[in-house]
Amino acid sequence: MTRSSTLRKIIQKRLPILKWSREYTTKHLISDVIAGFTVGLTVMPQALAYATLGGLEPQYGLYSSFVGCFVYAIFGSIKDITIGPTALMALMTYQQVVDRNFDYAFLLCFLSGVVQIIMAVLHLGVLVDFISIPVTVGFTSATSVIIGASQLKSLLGLKIKANGFLDTMSKVLQNIHQTRTNDCVLGITCIVFLMALRRMKDFTVNKKNTKPSKNQRVINYGIWLVSTSRNAIIVITCSAIAYYYTSIGEESPFLLTGSVKSGLPEFKLPPTQTVLNNRTVTFGEMVSDLGSSIVLVPIIAVLGNVAIAKAFASGSTIDATQELFTLSMCNIIGSFFSSMPITGSFSRSAVNHASGVQTPAGGIVTGIMVLLALSFLTPSFAYIPKASLGAVIISAVIFMIEYEVVKPMWKSSKKDLLCTCATFIACLLIGVEYGILLGVGINIVFLLYPSARPTIYVEKMKTPNGIEYVTITPGNSLYFPAVDFIKTSVAKAGVSSKHLAVVIDCRFILGADFTAAKGISALINEFCLRQQPLYFSNTRSEVVSVFEGVMQQDFKYFSTKEELEKYIEDNPLEIDETENLLSYTEGYLDTPSNCHRRNVELKEVNCESECVNNRII
Repeated sequence: MTRSSTLRKIIQKRLPILKWSREYTTKHLISDVIAGFTVGLTVMPQALAYATLGGLEPQYGLYSSFVGCFVYAIFGSIKDITIGPTALMALMTYQQVVDRNFDYAFLLCFLSGVVQIIMAVLHLGVLVDFISIPVTVGFTSATSVIIGASQLKSLLGLKIKANGFLDTMSKVLQNIHQTRTNDCVLGITCIVFLMALRRMKDFTVNKKNTKPSKNQRVINYGIWLVSTSRNAIIVITCSAIAYYYTSIGEESPFLLTGSVKSGLPEFKLPPTQTVLNNRTVTFGEMVSDLGSSIVLVPIIAVLGNVAIAKAFASGSTIDATQELFTLSMCNIIGSFFSSMPITGSFSRSAVNHASGVQTPAGGIVTGIMVLLALSFLTPSFAYIPKASLGAVIISAVIFMIEYEVVKPMWKSSKKDLLCTCATFIACLLIGVEYGILLGVGINIVFLLYPSARPTIYVEKMKTPNGIEYVTITPGNSLYFPAVDFIKTSVAKAGVSSKHLAVVIDCRFILGADFTAAKGISALINEFCLRQQPLYFSNTRSEVVSVFEGVMQQDFKYFSTKEELEKYIEDNPLEIDETENLLSYTEGYLDTPSNCHRRNVELKEVNCESECVNNRII
């Protein structure tokens, strides 16, 4: 293969648009326009709501919604994925913006992209694998509860500021008497209609298992489109009601979003300093203030995006590095347009998929719709009631609470349920960053525990000629946490079977380290002192090389069971038991515990125990 063709392949792999654009047809265009328009109706009300959730002004939700659409169309490899603001990213942004200013959100977006591109270059997407499903379930469920709780103030028409789940619930309860009836009724009504419209998508006019006619297909599509556009329908309807009261000269009965800055966002570098409380905050101080979120936010964004990619890949192989690179570009370029951190949206990707999108070009249509909305529709956004946006968010996140996994998790693995519950509770009580770190930490402990306390299988075996020997099989690799445990287990098995050769079956030992080799060397010394053979079978070459690099004494190992048993038959164990035990005990230090241990062991020997004990003491 020539260098030019190799380079062409690499470019096509990193720029998927070069591949699908060559096969693009009018049929693809029509499907992508329909899908892009449908997603646009979904993203605009969500973007406004997520900006508010993130502690930003509403227009920043729209600023965060168009860049990802264009960038993913160029670099993205999964046609269904749409990149933009999500409830989870908004929540994590809010925790960095509260009591500060918007510059922290834009810098976090830029730094998230930088961390993601470093992960892509170093192929560190594997870090996501350390966040297990139980941790993810606990994390997403907790964040859903936190997000839902944060919208109670909008739903009840309360004017409060709170940070965190406990603070929010406390202030809501303290101010519950100030609930605005109109906002509360509007919010609850919106949630009811949103839930009903959500269920509508499963309704068809034709009977089940029958092929719909042409007219029925049109009606079914219309029902599905209404269901899919439910957020836009609710927000537009509520805005129209608020506008009506304003137009007749009356005060709006609802708390409104307020003025939304019109026009496209300014293209500028991400902030390297900011002014906070009349003091200039340097770049280093801003990074210090952002803390662990600089790493956690991009990792969680990658986790969500990879999960969506797997869901919509239709069985095809996912290039995780490409998806990681694409997401990094979305965040880095988005930060130049005052975007908060963004990632793939499962709900909008599902809408895109169901709309029949054919290529990533559908995102271009969505991006254009957002830009048109910023140019012409922002005056109308001022009339959107906050209660309707709160209802949109609550109706979206309520289905992210994965309570249905508790029962099967309890039946299959209670330790995983413990991990889920710990993550869930920690996220609610001490914050989502610490909650997910705690969950990952507990998961790693559960992962490492078998390495420190592996299962030990002990059984007596016989050679073809009837010579007995003891086989000890550790159920895990041999690294330093497990050395003392395995050494003690083997020693006990050897003492309880003094007249038999002991064999350590290494079939499950895939690796070893220096500490393990020193421990095994000491174990062989103990067996040599009591003249009891210790052999190793099914030993891998890499394990042998580690052991031989440390051991000075005879280290006998065998590749097969047949070789082992032949050696045992050719070298039968014929040792006087009393002498064996005496020579064995002389290797111990003369401490009271050792003397007592030797006495107990020697009493088991069929000989003059009094003489033996006198000699030892």
